Amino acid sequence: MHIGLLLYPRLTQLDLTGPLEVFARMPDAQVSLVWKSLDPVPCDSGFRIVPTVRFADCPDLDVLCVPGGPGQIELMSDRSTLDFIRSKAETCRLVTSVCTGSLVLAVAGLLKGRKATCHWSSLDQLALFGAIPVDARVVRDGNLISGAGVTSGIDFALTVVAELCGEATAKEIQLQMEYDPAPPFAGGTPRTSDPAIHASVSGKIAPFIARRREVSEAAARALAG
Repeated sequence: MHIGLLLYPRLTQLDLTGPLEVFARMPDAQVSLVWKSLDPVPCDSGFRIVPTVRFADCPDLDVLCVPGGPGQIELMSDRSTLDFIRSKAETCRLVTSVCTGSLVLAVAGLLKGRKATCHWSSLDQLALFGAIPVDARVVRDGNLISGAGVTSGIDFALTVVAELCGEATAKEIQLQMEYDPAPPFAGGTPRTSDPAIHASVSGKIAPFIARRREVSEAAARALAG
């Protein structure tokens, strides 16, 4: 079982490392961090992660995972990365994403008419590419599995393990990781957060989300034209 996670500048590291921690515990699985070169790649939180395989040397994958993060905006017009995703998706057993990685799959033309999820702040942008946005932690549509924002990557990865190795194996990994969330506060989603907190967060990220929407709309127009 060969799982490839896309590594790219300014991704959100937990979008990548949450699923990676789960996938690395799968029996007989090889997990690769894939990018254009083997140079260390900066995350949005400031530190760097080292790729393990280049696009040019990446073998066929059973699972392709695209994480999200601020750098997703640049990927929307990165032809070599989009070509790599399209090429690998043709033979993958599962094509997957976490957070705004689904927007990258969308601009690659892989989500039209299909259900998918994304970080709550950008979920509606999936519709620009003909996808069907679903407000859920993990969404499955055929061979496409997508996770919502950041921390959902662990839920998403356990769902993938259950699909590939069975529920018992996924439960064993969950126990190994002591994944038993009990957050100190309610409110991890817009549905459950205090309206004032939601308004505050939405206001703080509004300029960035507007920029992401601008890029998404331009990419959608380019695909349509």
